[in-house]
Parts: sequence; structure tokens; C-alpha cells
Amino acid sequence: MIDTITVRELERDELKPALDLVWKVFLEYEAPDYSREGVEEFYKSIHDEKFLSKLTVYGAFTTEDNELVGVTATRSEGTHIALFFVDGKYHRHGIGRMMFETAKERCPTKKMTVNSSPYALPIYRKLGFKDTALEQVINGLRFTPMELLIQYNIP
Repeated sequence: MIDTITVRELERDELKPALDLVWKVFLEYEAPDYSREGVEEFYKSIHDEKFLSKLTVYGAFTTEDNELVGVTATRSEGTHIALFFVDGKYHRHGIGRMMFETAKERCPTKKMTVNSSPYALPIYRKLGFKDTALEQVINGLRFTPMELLIQYNIP
């Protein structure tokens, strides 16, 4: 599966389908862990032009039919993961890791951060992130602050 996926930065006119996928995956996997306020806050954030304008968004596409199957986004010049979603039927195929590696390669510092939802904690830990604080709730959004110290392999 992993060799039939390509990851690339999205153009602004590709954001709507990407955000539709984010919302669909959020409702299925994340929303059950959130209050109504949290679900509404998340929806508001992915429809907020000011928030969206600060993101660099990457999409994972199947090479056969160019289907968008994953979306990740960074902000703060690539040092903070703001969105990380893979269509459920493509979970456990390495797509999230591919998107993460693409974002990590473009990170200008040796540290990346994320505010992980409860659902994504095991995924981020598997990618090497460590908790930096206990779970927090702001505007109904539950998250655990995490960071990754990037080790570059120099031959």
C-alpha cells in the first residue's frame, strides 16, 4: 500500500476537499472523545480563514486514481503539527508516517510540537513524540501537549 501513495503540499484551491476529509475523519474517530463545545470549536477552526492561512497543508493521494486519503498540516513555519488525519479505510498502511516524514523533512528546527487528541496519542508516541504536560481542555478541545526532538542521521 505505501508504495502506491504520494504525499505533496496542497494548493489553496485543494483545501475544500482536504478539509472535508478532515471533518469526516474527525467525526468518526475524534468527536466521540469531545463535548459538543469541542466538536463545534473544531468545526469552527477548520472553517476559520485566519487559522487556515497560517497552515502548510499536505495531502496523501493514491497513485492509481489520485484519491485524497490523508491530510496533515503544520504551522509556526513547520514546527507544529496542526492537523493529522487519515481516512479510516487506510489506517495502519503507513500513510500517516509518510505524511509525518514529509512534514518533518521540512521542519526548520530540531523540535516539532503537537497538541494531540486523546485518539491520536498512541500514534504520536509511536512516531517518537513525548508528552510535555498533562491533558488540557480549552474551549472543549481535549489535548495533550507533546514534542519530538528530531535526530538527523549524518552519514
